[in-house]
Amino acid sequence: MYRVSQFYIGGKWVAPSGDEWMDVLSPATETVIARLAMGNDADVDRAVQAARAALPAFSSSPVAERIALLERIVAIFERRSEDFACALRDEMGAPISFARTAQTARGPAHLNEMIRVLRDFPFQQSRGSTLIRLEPVGVCGLITPWNWPVNQVVVKVAPALAAGCTMVLKPSEFSALSALLFAEVLDEAGTPPGVFNLVNGLGPTVGHAISTHSDINMVSFTGSKKAGVAIARAAADTVKRVTQELGGKSANILLSDVDFEAAVTLGVTACFANSGQSCAAPTRMLVPAASMPKVVDVARRVARSFKVGPPEDEATQLGPLVNRAQFDRVQRLIQQGIDEGATLVAGGTGLPDGISTGYFVKPTIFSDVNPEMTVAREEIFGPVLSIIPYRDEQHAIAIANGTTYGLAAHVQSADLDRARRIAIELEAGNVHINYPAADMGAPFGGYKQSGNGREWGEYGLREYLELKAVIGFGEPLPGVAAASVGENND
Repeated sequence: MYRVSQFYIGGKWVAPSGDEWMDVLSPATETVIARLAMGNDADVDRAVQAARAALPAFSSSPVAERIALLERIVAIFERRSEDFACALRDEMGAPISFARTAQTARGPAHLNEMIRVLRDFPFQQSRGSTLIRLEPVGVCGLITPWNWPVNQVVVKVAPALAAGCTMVLKPSEFSALSALLFAEVLDEAGTPPGVFNLVNGLGPTVGHAISTHSDINMVSFTGSKKAGVAIARAAADTVKRVTQELGGKSANILLSDVDFEAAVTLGVTACFANSGQSCAAPTRMLVPAASMPKVVDVARRVARSFKVGPPEDEATQLGPLVNRAQFDRVQRLIQQGIDEGATLVAGGTGLPDGISTGYFVKPTIFSDVNPEMTVAREEIFGPVLSIIPYRDEQHAIAIANGTTYGLAAHVQSADLDRARRIAIELEAGNVHINYPAADMGAPFGGYKQSGNGREWGEYGLREYLELKAVIGFGEPLPGVAAASVGENND
């Protein structure tokens, strides 16, 4: 079903250069569901050569052609949406209902937003006698994580295509099945050979080869801080552009005027979504100290109501974590929370009741958490919520900002002006007020050690463009000046 024994290079499905393989395990059953070919430096070099050869033609293609390509990709993706949902269920244990409505649905949503942006995007403009142009950065290395596989692949591939870049994708080895499906979609859509290439493999081999390759102009990475630092160091010698999204420890400030029943219920649900494996998840719930008893009572009831079970069950809300290493890490951090004196409100260590196999974690809530405790500082990446009391608004803001991360933050209040004032003071790339719907056009990315650069919509597109000033150009010549960035839509 999946092309696990091949890579996609130069518009063709090709055999790997080496003979390294990895067993892909179901996180729900711990059984082997596929054997994945692992790439090496030679495979990356083949892919980069194909991308480099395709760059001149694709970088000068008309915007109308790129829009048409993205529209074909959306149509094929939507036709195959159930295939993607099943792949996500199998490779990362996403509950099938969540795989359909959240994980898979992000693909067309981001693609459609990129199409909307591209229709009116100003690739060039005049500033007096100077022509300001935005041109494709070149060949891009895209390294994506396992927690939101389709989302993270699309928010890198879509802007790269829109900008006129060519690329080499290395998806996580734990979510390669959905990435291989996406390669099939791009192939069927008629993506020009060499524009999109995929090589599976490990970070220290394929990821390192991408980061150091002299013919790659940019690396976009999403994953852990440790890996992000390694990629930046590896890329430094060739002075390539590096954008990173490295995680978060998002605060969710509940102000004193909220409906605690509703706000806590939604906060716990948001924290536990995707089994807690979301970098922007509101994992620190900050509440007025006087309201702690009410908050804890609601949070306990919500956690205990979550249905943990097999991902193929339509009623399952909480599936397993992605692999054994992540399961062991989350178990260790839960135990550390207990050992450091946090009050265990729900969950704890060990498998949930009635489950004997798989990387399932109990929906866990700690209260009376001190901001200095490990569970309040480290990104756990599991269904674990820390409830932290605060004295007043300024204390809440200080706690929220008192982290090395700055990806996202959340504020809940019945008074919108009050929430806005606090949102402005929070050190985070995204601040969500009163649990809003996702905005695919909003820039996504973080402050501090959450990374640099932005994804989604127009701001994601700009990361794949170089800025050129042609001084003394005079008035731009529409047909000639736009040719190399594809603005001639005729």
